[in-house]
Amino acid sequence: MLSPKRTKYRKHHRGRMRGVASRGNTIAFGDFGLQALEPCWITSRQIESGRRAMTRYARRGGKLWIRIFPDKPVTMRPAETRMGSGKGSPEYWVAVVRPGKILYELKGMSERTARVAMRIAAYKMPISTQFIIRTKKDSENKIT
Repeated sequence: MLSPKRTKYRKHHRGRMRGVASRGNTIAFGDFGLQALEPCWITSRQIESGRRAMTRYARRGGKLWIRIFPDKPVTMRPAETRMGSGKGSPEYWVAVVRPGKILYELKGMSERTARVAMRIAAYKMPISTQFIIRTKKDSENKIT
C-alpha cells in the first residue's frame, strides 16, 4: 500500500476540509477520469483497492494514473486507555480529497470499458464520484 518514505513530522493535526480543489481538478494525463464530488479522507487501502479493481477489469489494456497520494498520518490511541498521556501513534495514512479532485485517470481503452472500470473503483471509494471525459478544450490547454 501507499505511504511516504519519510516525513518531516510524525504526527499531523486533523484540519478542516473546506472549499474545493484548486489544483488537480482537470484531466492531465489520460482520456477518462474519476472526479470526487465530496470532501473526505481516502485511506491508502481504499486507493489500492480501487487500483486493483480497475487493473483487473482492464486486463493489461491501457494505462492508469493515480492522482492522489496518502501523505497524512492518522493517529489512534490504544483501546481502553485513560484520558491524557499524549497523542496516539500513527496507524494509517490518508489522502485529503476536496470536491473536484481527480482520483484516477485512464488512457488507451474504449469509453465503455473505462466507464465500467471507473464504476467498479467508485464502489470502493467512501464518497460520491463522477466519470469525466477529456474534452477538446482540456487537451488544447495542456502544455506539450
